[in-house]
Amino acid sequence: MAAPWWRAVLRGSRSWRGFSTSAALSRRTAPLGPMPNEDIDVSDLERLEKYRGFDRYRRRAEQEARAPHWWRTYREYFGAETDPRGEIDIGLPPPQVSRAQQLLERKQALRELRANPREEQAARLRTASIPLEAVRAEWERTCGPYHKQRVAKYCGLYRDLFHGATFVPRVPLHVAYAVGDEDLVPVYYGNEVTPTEAARAPEVTYEAEEGSRWTLLLTNLDGHLLEPDAEYLHWLVTNIPGSRVAEGQETCPYLPPFPARGSGFHRCVFLLFKQAEPIDFSEDSRPSPCYRLAQRTFRTFDFYKKHQAAMTPAGLAFFQCRWDDSVTHIFHQLLDMREPVFEFVRPPPYHPRQKRFPHRQPLRYLDRDPVTLPCGHNFCKRCIQDWWHRREKKCPECREPFPDRAELRRNVTLSGVLEALRSAPDLALAPEAGAEPGAR
Repeated sequence: MAAPWWRAVLRGSRSWRGFSTSAALSRRTAPLGPMPNEDIDVSDLERLEKYRGFDRYRRRAEQEARAPHWWRTYREYFGAETDPRGEIDIGLPPPQVSRAQQLLERKQALRELRANPREEQAARLRTASIPLEAVRAEWERTCGPYHKQRVAKYCGLYRDLFHGATFVPRVPLHVAYAVGDEDLVPVYYGNEVTPTEAARAPEVTYEAEEGSRWTLLLTNLDGHLLEPDAEYLHWLVTNIPGSRVAEGQETCPYLPPFPARGSGFHRCVFLLFKQAEPIDFSEDSRPSPCYRLAQRTFRTFDFYKKHQAAMTPAGLAFFQCRWDDSVTHIFHQLLDMREPVFEFVRPPPYHPRQKRFPHRQPLRYLDRDPVTLPCGHNFCKRCIQDWWHRREKKCPECREPFPDRAELRRNVTLSGVLEALRSAPDLALAPEAGAEPGAR
């Protein structure tokens, strides 16, 4: 019997569609330039240049690698910036340091240590005294600025201050709050300082050449009560001659941090800018004293954008603070306003849907110590440990293998249901021994 006519038509249309698709996928484009080794005549290889030595070959290969090509090399392809937006560096340029000079200094220091028998004996007997101040100075001079940049990037400072633009804090900025007559509370890179300790203006020191001008500001990134993307300016000193902060122009007087109750930790950032010339900051000045929060509303990005032609960020230090009793005094006495109080509204607890017929579960599966495996399945702690002791260390449900010390997290939801059932007077649940572990 002959096949119906519609089958023949359908079979022909399928073959035509398959042919057009394969033809489209096999289409190739011409290269953007000559291919490598295209100018070599492979028919006469004897006429090629003979290097007659590895050094000549290496020099020729390095020269060819540095030459520009129309294609992208392996290093260029995988060594590109991972961030598609790119990061803009707005800081000071790195110092020009000779790598050969650094290696020479390190070798000289090693020779001196090896030639000193007392140092060798002290290191062997563990009685050597290491000057921590010299170690910190060496850290500040070498890899310290890059470590500070990584910490600031991790805490989101560059994102909130300069909208993603970064800089390396090459000028060490030392900030300390005086508590009492002798004690000092230093500000490092994310340590906690209470509002009571930060009640007065801190002592700020840094190294600067004579005749240079600097700007110092203190801002709170998380403290604004009305606008989520705004800041509160706590201190601004401009046109500082050298490192003498007391002789600078106090454009905005100091105000202690006042994190609202229940708002968590606030990031308070000290920024040091190097000025190319004296700048007129009359538009940014605040009255003294300044206790109106509307006048202290501030945005570091707009401030830097207005003066970016004449100043460059050079130093950074920040601390975290949260509410204490002194904040109430600041709101009532200084700001003359009622103190706002925030409360965290917890989301409702998650309760999984109850099953009328739980699959592979014993009748009293809730009367156990429920734990959750890393794969997400729930089991009785004793049952899963017995299962692993008698069989392989895998999940009985999904068969995912685990190491000897797999993390067993306590299932809070099932434990709450278990406690409710145990407290019920009409129910008496007892664990079943020897049961196989059930899933979910």
